[in-house]
Amino acid sequence: MTAEYKVHGDVAVITMSNPPVNGLGYATRVGITDGLAKALADSAVKAVVITGAGKAFSGGADIKEFGSPKALAEPNLLSVILALEASTKPLVAAIHSVCMGGGLELALGCHYRVAAPGTNVALPEVKLGLIPGAGGTQRLPRVLGVEAALNMIVSGEPVKSERLASLPGQKLFDKMAGSAESVLEEAIAFARDAAAKGGDLPLVRNLPCRHPQGDAYFQFAKNMVGGMSKNYPAPLKCVEAVQAATKMKFDDGMAFERQNFIALMFTPESAALRHLFMAERAAGKIADVPEDTPQRPVKTVGVIGAGTMGGGISMNFLNAGIPVT
Repeated sequence: MTAEYKVHGDVAVITMSNPPVNGLGYATRVGITDGLAKALADSAVKAVVITGAGKAFSGGADIKEFGSPKALAEPNLLSVILALEASTKPLVAAIHSVCMGGGLELALGCHYRVAAPGTNVALPEVKLGLIPGAGGTQRLPRVLGVEAALNMIVSGEPVKSERLASLPGQKLFDKMAGSAESVLEEAIAFARDAAAKGGDLPLVRNLPCRHPQGDAYFQFAKNMVGGMSKNYPAPLKCVEAVQAATKMKFDDGMAFERQNFIALMFTPESAALRHLFMAERAAGKIADVPEDTPQRPVKTVGVIGAGTMGGGISMNFLNAGIPVT
């Protein structure tokens, strides 16, 4: 199991633990739903906090499962988020360090979110030729506003949590913690207070979603994004999915998002971008050299031969600030 369950007084804490970035692989998803079931069945537990171990809340999908049956096995991420929404006890996400992709979609399924400063928040699926596939295009516009959310979804670039928390009217974060070290403690206190207050538990899906210029704004966005994305289909599909959030009922918008996500998964552009993503990470590893192998500092380099290859190698070291003879 890659999600740990502990009880702190009257608050249960579910901690995702799947290094290096707590990817939402099958075992982690099972751990989350099993932990939630335990918390709901325990009358002594009044609220639940979900967080991530180590240096991330969650970086999203587990890339090791891409293309495998485990990626879609139940509970899939959509099912996990539905289970979070259905919780009868207050559910708080304690967000820190990295909250991206499916990790952000998971947090948006919680009733409340407490974030540490300096957290990188993003929906980077467009960089893999996809759109968010677990509600990102439907929920993020509801908490940030259409324009801020669309900019994040179309670019895929991370934004710091404190910047998002400063946006007028934002409902992404209910509280900013003092630090990454204190975020869990502050989230537990927030959850305890929410349980004591009682009342209806807020769901992002119930928030309104609209843009004052409506279709005129989305036509402008399509013109801009279409001109910049050229032969990549995903960015325009991001705009269409966010537009659907403003025009459709929530569940219909979710179905529209999922339909486009699956269609993009089978495009050659997405296949190529996913291959590149995996290749870039594989290039940084040497099969028979363990990751914890100590490295010797390189202070100067000597290159024998100044042809095309020797010149290129020399330039690489010089660009890294290392003297070359």
